[in-house]
Amino acid sequence: MQLSGKVRMNRLFNNGKCLDVAIDHGIANEPDFLIGLEDIERVMGDLIAARPDAIQVNYGQADLLQRAPQREKPALVMRTDVGNAYNAVRHREMWAVLHNPDAPILAALQMDAAAVVVNLYHIPDEPGIFRQCVENIGRLRHACDKYAMPLMIEPLVMAPAGQGAAYGSLGDVEKMVPLVRLARELGADIIKADPTERVEDFHRVVEAARCPTLVRGGGKGELGPVLEKSAALMAQGASGMVYGRNVYQHSHPSRVVSALMAIVHQGASGQQALAIYNQP
Repeated sequence: MQLSGKVRMNRLFNNGKCLDVAIDHGIANEPDFLIGLEDIERVMGDLIAARPDAIQVNYGQADLLQRAPQREKPALVMRTDVGNAYNAVRHREMWAVLHNPDAPILAALQMDAAAVVVNLYHIPDEPGIFRQCVENIGRLRHACDKYAMPLMIEPLVMAPAGQGAAYGSLGDVEKMVPLVRLARELGADIIKADPTERVEDFHRVVEAARCPTLVRGGGKGELGPVLEKSAALMAQGASGMVYGRNVYQHSHPSRVVSALMAIVHQGASGQQALAIYNQP
């Protein structure tokens, strides 16, 4: 990676670790994802004050982070694609497209992003969206090489229609490892992956990634178990977390950030992190 790319990686990772709080959920066009994000300007201000390592957002909301006057603030991770894979209904056509296919990281450069992120969906019986994702990644990888922008790929093994929530992601390690390996083959600098069904299998995902691997949070869970699982995943070799609903849909998002930062950067246990959250 070029020096400027390493500079951006250093803005994102603190001694190799990162907590990235994702609030890019509006791009999914799914109302349930927006609970807690109704006043995104207030949410952004609270998160900046809580000081995670990064905040993940789309171009149209990135100004809320980058216009903030603080010199020391979280790095920007910019989402580059939009699709319909998260909707609660099955669509006749599944698709995933880049915001700007002609200049796919121009907006990220304009907003001084530290990295860009793109999906790699594997959905049963939907080869079209898989191909679109591969093409998106190819365009991004070329542009990222040109401008020394780190590329985060989000390989997601999705459930067949009719199994639980429509297109919910799975933690099947036997399916995850080949997809994560493909993401690395396509040029990922960072992997954002679901936790495995058995936490003790997550090291296999890290080994397949061969680059910093961040855990995807998914839907909101009870905080105590989320913190316990987060600590266990760090012990399996994760480099940090990309959590959204497990931060902004809880009662005290800033305190969740403090608890997770203790796990990511100080090696706190889930119980210790919960104690941090519960401090008045």
